Amino acid sequence: MKVIEDRRVRRTRSALGAALVELVLEKGFHTVTVDQLVERADVGRATFYAHYRDKEDLLVWVVRDLALDRVRFMPAVEQADAGAEGIAELPLLHLFQHAERERPACQVILRGEGDGRALREFTGIIGELAGDVFRSRCRQAGVQPRVPLEVVARAWTGEVVGVLSWWIEGGTGLSAAEVTRHLCDYSAYGRMWASGLSDAPALGSREAAAPPRT
Repeated sequence: MKVIEDRRVRRTRSALGAALVELVLEKGFHTVTVDQLVERADVGRATFYAHYRDKEDLLVWVVRDLALDRVRFMPAVEQADAGAEGIAELPLLHLFQHAERERPACQVILRGEGDGRALREFTGIIGELAGDVFRSRCRQAGVQPRVPLEVVARAWTGEVVGVLSWWIEGGTGLSAAEVTRHLCDYSAYGRMWASGLSDAPALGSREAAAPPRT
């Protein structure tokens, strides 16, 4: 019985989440009403309020559910052989592939719908995950960070979320694999190398030139 109830709850939440995403993309978050949500999801108002306080609460659930999807498959990703893609590249590639599969929900979040609350929630979750990864890598390598890892994690998150926001709207001409490779090269070799300015001798860049990856 418990399993059946859990499945029903999951279906109800998923239906309401999908309804919210559809309606927000159609008309914007502020104009969407609970009546419209329950009609689109084909559930009753009482059912809605049994799960959520209001539409803002539902929006936060959409963000957390999206992030949880990523967490579910991350252990398998992190244990995978690095292969040609590289250890650091695999989780980032899966992030972009996941966003591509969940494009409508990501568009709602990354556009800042709901007064930016969803975007702040999403950025916070990604930042915490990134911080955990950086701390784990430093412990395994036995090194002390030169910059506080909170700064490193937030800087990395800002770059990734910024590129993801631009990429998810389409029209970039870049696949998930291509944009991931560019981000990883940028992260590994620095802004001066990425822009080509490290090859200009007069600039005296602090960032060492690195050969392009193949």
